[in-house]
Amino acid sequence: MPEQSNDYRVVVFGAGGVGKSSLVLRFVKGTFRESYIPTVEDTYRQVITCNKNSICTLQITDTTGSHQFPAMQRLNISKGHAFIMVYSITSRQSLEELKPTWEIIREIKGSLDNVPLMLVGNKCDETEARELTAKEGEEQARQWSSHFMETSAKTNYNVKELFQELLSLDKNRAMSLQPDSKNKASRSASAPPGTSGAGSEKLKDKCRLM
Repeated sequence: MPEQSNDYRVVVFGAGGVGKSSLVLRFVKGTFRESYIPTVEDTYRQVITCNKNSICTLQITDTTGSHQFPAMQRLNISKGHAFIMVYSITSRQSLEELKPTWEIIREIKGSLDNVPLMLVGNKCDETEARELTAKEGEEQARQWSSHFMETSAKTNYNVKELFQELLSLDKNRAMSLQPDSKNKASRSASAPPGTSGAGSEKLKDKCRLM
């Protein structure tokens, strides 16, 4: 496991076009862009509350949707504390493409019992184009020992909840988002109330189709 420090590293994986960058940008900046711009790798940082009385830095790495950089992927997994695997509910293939990533996380981390892991079905606002039900996402999450949530970066549905839930899954630290965290976000570039399925049941059922 990565050493415990003041940095808490979250790595976001998913195929190209599923909305990884949109989720991260919506969370850290509160913005949404309609156009698709492929990512090589971006890292965003913001201050969060850690162990009640102290602060630490939440470092979110938005990875490429391409499989051209396996060494970079393995390094991110090795250094990462928590992981978000994003697919689009409008693309069954995008969920299938996450399997190799999950296998590498399991290979590098070993047991996933103490690894915060979220499977996320994004674009849940696109109901007409839906190819995967929430029930299918929940079942896949159960098989992967992951927690599950549907989100929409476009409508800001469950975005903050996603990151708060992810932080709450870490048993070694008590972390929470700060109320004004969006104003403290920063970005550097280089070449998540609730879940369901394999987790807890806390959320409104909007944007879900069983």
